[in-house]
Amino acid sequence: MRVGSFVLAAQFPGQGQGEALHRAVRSAEVAEEAGLDAVWLAEHHFVPYGTCPSAITLAALLLGRTRRIRVGTAVSVLPTVHPVALGEQAALLHLTSGGRFSLGVGRGGPWVDLEVFGAGLQAYETGFPESLDLLVRWLREPSVAAAGERFSFREVPVVPRPSESLTDTEGPEVVVACTSPASVRLAAERGLPMLLGMHVGDEEKADMVALWAQYAHAAGVDGDVIAGAGHVSAGVCQIADRLTDAAETLAKAMPGWLKQGLDAHVTVDGRARSMRDPLAYTELLCGLHPVGTPRLCVDRLTATAERTGIARFALLVEGSGDLAATEENVRRLGAEVLPQLR
Repeated sequence: MRVGSFVLAAQFPGQGQGEALHRAVRSAEVAEEAGLDAVWLAEHHFVPYGTCPSAITLAALLLGRTRRIRVGTAVSVLPTVHPVALGEQAALLHLTSGGRFSLGVGRGGPWVDLEVFGAGLQAYETGFPESLDLLVRWLREPSVAAAGERFSFREVPVVPRPSESLTDTEGPEVVVACTSPASVRLAAERGLPMLLGMHVGDEEKADMVALWAQYAHAAGVDGDVIAGAGHVSAGVCQIADRLTDAAETLAKAMPGWLKQGLDAHVTVDGRARSMRDPLAYTELLCGLHPVGTPRLCVDRLTATAERTGIARFALLVEGSGDLAATEENVRRLGAEVLPQLR
């Protein structure tokens, strides 16, 4: 089982953006010190829900500040960037970090980001498969040309080539955020592992893993790839000596962050949005994920792994909104939970 932290660089009420980013960087450094396996970095634009606008840029910083831990994006929003530009950056980080970089990509949402970056709504609604395929080709082939609806260019060499890494890994892994059967099928037919969100429980995640395997078999994906698929389960982790203390810490801080962060999202076309109740959502997350004593956290992670077959976790550890409390939370995860899982 491999356990990592999930870093949103969340801006809690009353905090500045620099404070949020400092906590994000520091929590990642402590994750390596504490023995965690990975750090997964979120990406958002124009909202305090997350103050990191470029997960791959923050990944570069953290790869330079660390020596062992894997650093991944969760996720780089593919419709708002050129897949070749993202592929070049991913290849660069793979080569210069000794293969410690993972590229998580997702479709994002119908947000105003699409207008600001000139991608347009079509890039979100129908363009994701084309972008994903071009990205994967860039990371796997020596030269690439494109003749699609959105991207069209003559053949050019891939420089630097990920396969030129001085490691046994030919290129960075690509993980796809999946929230629907359509995205599950998209990932499965390409043999790419999934990142499953923290808003769904074990039963739904198990169904998505089974559906992924079904689609992958039907598409003729290699059996070893299917058997070794490294799906990632996102969740929340808050450790305390008593369950009530852990839940109270999150109940005091997360609803305010969720309300101001989610309310700030603006759709590109004015479509109606349905928003979760922040307190009810916090309570849901506390019930689904490792929130409580170290023993309870071990049991919940073990149960999720057994029910879903997923052995990699990306856990939000900054739910308190406080730097010192976040550092303590990460250290307790490394010292009191990981040894029991391994």
